[in-house]
Amino acid sequence: MEVAAVAASRRRKRQTALEDRPERARGRRRRLPEPRMEEEQEEAVFREVVTFSSDPLPARYYDKDTSRPISFYLSSLEELLAWTPSLEDGFNVALEPPACRQPPLGSQRPRTLLCHDMMGGYLDDRFIQGSAVQNPYSFYHWQYIDIFVYFSHHTVTIPPVGWTNAAHRHGVCVLGTFITEWSAGKKLCEAFLAGDERSYQAVAEQLVRMAQFFRFDGWLINIENALSLAAVGNLPPFLRYLTSELHRVVPGGLVLWYDSVVRSGELKWQDELNEENGAFFQACDGFFTNYNWREEHLERMVAHAGGRRADVYVGVDVFARGNVVGGRFDTDKSLEVIRKHGFSAALFAPGWVYECLEKTEFFQNEDKFWGLLGRYLPTHSICSLPFVTSFCLGLGTRRVCYGQEAAAGPWYHLSAQELQPLFGEHRLEGDSQGWVKTHCCLADAWNGGSSLLIRGVMPPEVGHVAVRLFSLQVPVLHKVFLSLVYKLEGPSAVTVALELGTGDTGNCHIGGISTLNAETSHWRHSARLLRVPPTKLARWAGRCGQPLRGGWVQRCYEVTLRDCLLQDLFVSFFRPSGSRQEETFVCRLGEIQVVDAKSLLNPLPQVQAVTISHVRWQPVASEPGGPPAPTQLRLSCTLHWAYPFSQVRCFRIHCWRGPGHGPRGGEPPGLEKPALLGLAFTNQYRVVDLAVAAAEPGQDGRVEFLVQPGPREGFSVPQAEWGRATLLYTAPARAGH
Repeated sequence: MEVAAVAASRRRKRQTALEDRPERARGRRRRLPEPRMEEEQEEAVFREVVTFSSDPLPARYYDKDTSRPISFYLSSLEELLAWTPSLEDGFNVALEPPACRQPPLGSQRPRTLLCHDMMGGYLDDRFIQGSAVQNPYSFYHWQYIDIFVYFSHHTVTIPPVGWTNAAHRHGVCVLGTFITEWSAGKKLCEAFLAGDERSYQAVAEQLVRMAQFFRFDGWLINIENALSLAAVGNLPPFLRYLTSELHRVVPGGLVLWYDSVVRSGELKWQDELNEENGAFFQACDGFFTNYNWREEHLERMVAHAGGRRADVYVGVDVFARGNVVGGRFDTDKSLEVIRKHGFSAALFAPGWVYECLEKTEFFQNEDKFWGLLGRYLPTHSICSLPFVTSFCLGLGTRRVCYGQEAAAGPWYHLSAQELQPLFGEHRLEGDSQGWVKTHCCLADAWNGGSSLLIRGVMPPEVGHVAVRLFSLQVPVLHKVFLSLVYKLEGPSAVTVALELGTGDTGNCHIGGISTLNAETSHWRHSARLLRVPPTKLARWAGRCGQPLRGGWVQRCYEVTLRDCLLQDLFVSFFRPSGSRQEETFVCRLGEIQVVDAKSLLNPLPQVQAVTISHVRWQPVASEPGGPPAPTQLRLSCTLHWAYPFSQVRCFRIHCWRGPGHGPRGGEPPGLEKPALLGLAFTNQYRVVDLAVAAAEPGQDGRVEFLVQPGPREGFSVPQAEWGRATLLYTAPARAGH
């Protein structure tokens, strides 16, 4: 394959996606080929002669059937020790750091851990750039969860990056799993634990390096095989070394130990923390018990846990296998006992709702399951701005971009999941017959694949209803801007508004808004409508007050604050003036934004150094009796670019394709809209099987790729500011060769 790259006259610095982020692991890095420079070109242009190569892609990183990038696991000690970060590993690096949250994970309140174990793992969630699948599994009750563990029976389970992005966006810590089992597991453990400290330290260092590079937060260590006395003797120092090294390089990193091996080396589950396994608990951050406990086990554990009761995660098998308390829709019985004694809880395989019940009723059953647990699951608050959500679940029956369909057909992309609210059913106080229910809904969307549906009834004696959607703990020093995109469905005269709750502090000053009512712990305020946004906010507020596609309405607001703490975010429904009858409403929320005014004054970075590499061609079979040369081709290639992760929510990847005009390549494409290829949540994207026209003899075929950054503040970047690179290609010397 012949590839010649022609770079922009701007001579932008070229660097790989790996080089754009801080170094996260030691190891060699592969650089892209240095391009040739052609001064007359204004942007990066890459040239290629089409050849048809059958060289396979590395099976670890690409699906063998589709060649799409996939998340992966390691199956042996040798693979773990040999791993060094490569360019392909960059696909699996999480964009999102753990969001700031309150209370912090290290607080001593009881926590909730979700251990995701589903049919061996690495199912549809392994496709890093998403997949087209009907009725996929989705988890969206993140407000209840503190730690997410991705579990499988492979030796080294690296969490698929979509889970890490979704969890981190909600302030949830993500752990992979290191597991050994049966006779093969015993052999593996003896190889690194029975010798000197250099052996187990090498394993620990690799586990830390992987967590650091892929940007997840630590490990569940699960040794489910017997050990020799030498090996079990080295377990506590291995755990201590792993924990200390992880804490050193991964902020908030965690190492948890599963209740399995005891101090003699025997595999003997205890269903509690006791003298037989206490040394392992003391050597790391937490202990995950086996599932066949009774209340007397918990009573005994109180003394052994001491001041670390919150670091003991009592296991609950949601499938209710074995002699367990609760499980399935009775899981609340387990949690009631666990919380009674002040311990944390580890919910194992709550995907039971998806695996064992009717998939067409998944959302109803999922809400029922978590609704039954809600009173035992303390929530945490978001404590940073910008706060932007379209309520997208990371899936849909079509993909929508600002009210307009961008792609038809089902899709599933966990990294695209936005912040999810507090779901539930709320009955109005007193004797009122009023109620409000919130649901996720795939029937319509403003941006993504779903929206939040709010249905309710206001009795005649109720003037307005406020639904608390998000819990916040955000200090604000000056001014915030807010946006609400919504639409009312069916005939309704109610009006819709956003409300903020602020902390009840003597220093908090609110200007330019009126107080609706005061309560014991916080105030609620109705924001002033932003009718004429300041010039510097024009991009963010460009759609405010304008008619929007699909019947959506956008309202923008400003609130001037000083030394305040934003505490709650409500959406409120008001009955029309003079109405004395029962009012029903169905409202769909498409997006909510809360943005610090100062962040909108900062310059937006440019997408830099877009490159095209790993180009592969496939011919499309000609019609019977047609010419031997293909008239269409399938193009696969990898795009890389440079852009700071901290400034972006995602990237949208687009393309223009068309024939060139003459031997030196095509003129710029016309004003037609580019086609959306997909979303990227790292600084690289694999284009797979893109249909393009074969180049005519003496002419260049042309494909232009465009990288659109999605700023964290939620506005749309004009096309003139997207990153771009062009691939010009010529026909092969001999067709089909």
